[in-house]
Amino acid sequence: MVSNLLEADVENILDAAFAGDDEALFVVDPAAETIVSLVEAASDRDDLPEMSMLVDEQALKDVMEDFLVASKAADLVDQGALDLRVLGEAVDNALFVSPSRVVVLVSTTDHVAALASDDGEFVDAVFETHSEAFADAEPYALRTPAISRVRETMDAEIGAATREDFDAMLAAMDAARGDGGDLDEVTVSLLVAAKNDVLLYDISKWGEDVGIASKATFSRTKTRLEDLGVIDTEKVPIDVGRPRLRLKLGDERLHDLDASALAVEAADLLA
Repeated sequence: MVSNLLEADVENILDAAFAGDDEALFVVDPAAETIVSLVEAASDRDDLPEMSMLVDEQALKDVMEDFLVASKAADLVDQGALDLRVLGEAVDNALFVSPSRVVVLVSTTDHVAALASDDGEFVDAVFETHSEAFADAEPYALRTPAISRVRETMDAEIGAATREDFDAMLAAMDAARGDGGDLDEVTVSLLVAAKNDVLLYDISKWGEDVGIASKATFSRTKTRLEDLGVIDTEKVPIDVGRPRLRLKLGDERLHDLDASALAVEAADLLA
């Protein structure tokens, strides 16, 4: 049987076609916006099938430049809920393929239109074809650490208060996706460290160990933020070697703000 689906977003398509019915789902050649929607949906829910994505390599690279998306995707990969592989050849339309149903996806400005078929012979043939294509495809290596590991290690090595501020700033960035200015993951780490008087050495070592960025990148970003007056530093003597630098918030407009308001104000200052 063939049916038409018209929904407000990709998650509603998943609910209408797949949620709770199938244990596996191939997603073939999704658009960048669809990848983001699928990662968000899978991160927030536990009733969706395990997803195997065959995606254009450049599209994946573009999407995974967003730390919020990439770190959630890395969590899903670690959990076995998501497998990312590189699509060898483009297909005519984005496809959702499960053992029970094939959905051809067409996105518009306000809705997602889809043509679905559950004809057994047709679905079996399409599922087998894409199972073989997926098995032959090159895995896509995510370089971004899983967000759960980022949170756990920051809590243990830097402190619970800093981790709570980090979460709040990421949530503010997520809510204002596309308007985050220069608030990348390194900048956010340094800002929450400055808010909590953390040593530059400690936050940069943690960031390098967890896989966010190198110590050199943290140092360069610190210098840029310091030059702009967003953060400040004070020397902390140690028994042996050069003094360490304690991070402080610089511009007085950033003082006494909670983490969400800090994200907004800092983004304005860096714009």
